Amino acid sequence: MMIIIDSEELDPMVFKLLSYATSTSKVRDEYDLYVHNPQRILYGYETNGFLVRCIGIEIIDPDECEIKHIAVAEEQRARGIGKKMINYINREYKSIIAETDEDAVVFYEEYGFTVLSPGAVYPGVERFNCKFKR
Repeated sequence: MMIIIDSEELDPMVFKLLSYATSTSKVRDEYDLYVHNPQRILYGYETNGFLVRCIGIEIIDPDECEIKHIAVAEEQRARGIGKKMINYINREYKSIIAETDEDAVVFYEEYGFTVLSPGAVYPGVERFNCKFKR
């Protein structure tokens, strides 16, 4: 079962998971947004008492959200867990958007997102805009 992570104190496992989705230097600031910005929600899932996955969203409007972070513990990867997290979000939002890098774009395509490349956002760094509508 997915839970909302909103503790004022940043749990070390949450830090580790978020570090898979953003640079370690940004984790604390991003986590602070989840705790204090009502438009942001961080969901997590525990297995045997250990947090093994998380997905963070920003609500754009009642029907649309943006995936800000999605992460799965290394030992839990390649089991369809990321897709299950998006399924969970997709129950509430008709439209989901995400921005990702080249490494994760195939994941979004396989789920059914339409993927567009805006080109290099930073010198030598290509980002992709992804959109899913049910």
